[in-house]
Amino acid sequence: METAQIVSQLSAVTAIAVAILIGMGALGTAIGFGLLGGKFLEGAARQPEVTPMLQVKMFIVAGLLDAVSMIGVGVALYFTFASPFLAEVMTHISR
Repeated sequence: METAQIVSQLSAVTAIAVAILIGMGALGTAIGFGLLGGKFLEGAARQPEVTPMLQVKMFIVAGLLDAVSMIGVGVALYFTFASPFLAEVMTHISR
């Protein structure tokens, strides 16, 4: 296989992996926010006097949910712009 073809295939597979990584992170975060918001509303409707305490906890968990998806975006950007796989392939090809 030619070097250009290997690099091309690796770039294509990396792009697909990045798309799946970001898409699944967004899907998971969306499901998490939906469940979180629904449970918050249920709790606030059942016990209105604890709504401020529930709201604080909801925002903390919302921040953690966002952090997980941002880590996924960071890993995806790393694979996109500084692909360790591409560097490994280039090292083996140059030998």
